[in-house]
Amino acid sequence: MVVDDHPIWREAVERDLVQAGHDVVAVASTGREAVARFSATRPDLVVLDLHIPAPGGIEVTAELVRQNPLVRVLVLSASGEQADVLAAVKAGATGYLVKSASSTDLLTAVRRVSAGDPVFTPGLAGLVLGEFRRIAEASPDDGEKSRLTARETEVLKLVATGLSYRQIAERLVVSHRTVQNHVQSTLRKLQMHNRVELTRYAIEHGLDTD
Repeated sequence: MVVDDHPIWREAVERDLVQAGHDVVAVASTGREAVARFSATRPDLVVLDLHIPAPGGIEVTAELVRQNPLVRVLVLSASGEQADVLAAVKAGATGYLVKSASSTDLLTAVRRVSAGDPVFTPGLAGLVLGEFRRIAEASPDDGEKSRLTARETEVLKLVATGLSYRQIAERLVVSHRTVQNHVQSTLRKLQMHNRVELTRYAIEHGLDTD
């Protein structure tokens, strides 16, 4: 689903997605339309502008994730402000691109977000990681961490840096499938739904630092 209150942007994104072989099941121009059409069409991924008629993109993101914790929300916004980026991530967005991104950047982000990879415009990922590290209040739970194997912990640290499965596989000299299996095992152990949740856990428990 594509959500943007500017027809030119909305139509351009929809066209790019369709031409790339994606099935756009709905479009919306307001937050109210987005929530209603999401409930009716149940898309797997939503490309969402933040600054739309009420409710805004942050509230819409939180509501869509509440309805379906497995949905992927990719924010495509004119704003690269820290407050907007962090609010979107905290609401459950899987990725965040600014509108200066190219069509190729958008399609790459859609593909990666669909696979569960957190994706951010260059520079924003470091901002997000740094902020979550700063605000994390909970100290590491040794009992929880001890349930992870050494390799799962290593993979978790790399997830926290924003690397893709393929990049992690190359760094650890293992197969792409092996990395997927480690991530899925960790998700099961931590009872989390997606890699964004996994990234938050790693940051809050200090696993993203050397």
